[in-house]
Amino acid sequence: MVNYLATVVVTLKQVVNDPQGLTVKSGLRQLGFDEVEGVRVGKHIEVRLTAEDEKAARTRVSEMCRRLLANHVIEDVRFQVEEQDAQVGASR
Repeated sequence: MVNYLATVVVTLKQVVNDPQGLTVKSGLRQLGFDEVEGVRVGKHIEVRLTAEDEKAARTRVSEMCRRLLANHVIEDVRFQVEEQDAQVGASR
């Protein structure tokens, strides 16, 4: 088995109102960052897993996203999977 790190990013779909993003945008503008035109707030999730190969890891992460990590009605999800050294995964 090979160790993998999946980095998952979940954001609200563009058609969904993002009140947290609006609050962050307002705060940035109040701090003098007038060039900020928009902010979307989401989730960054790291999943460490073992799998036979990268294809199997991607399949499992996709299933995790579909079943738990994202609400596909209102959220978009993207992820990447990278092979990890066994010692890196063990230290976290």
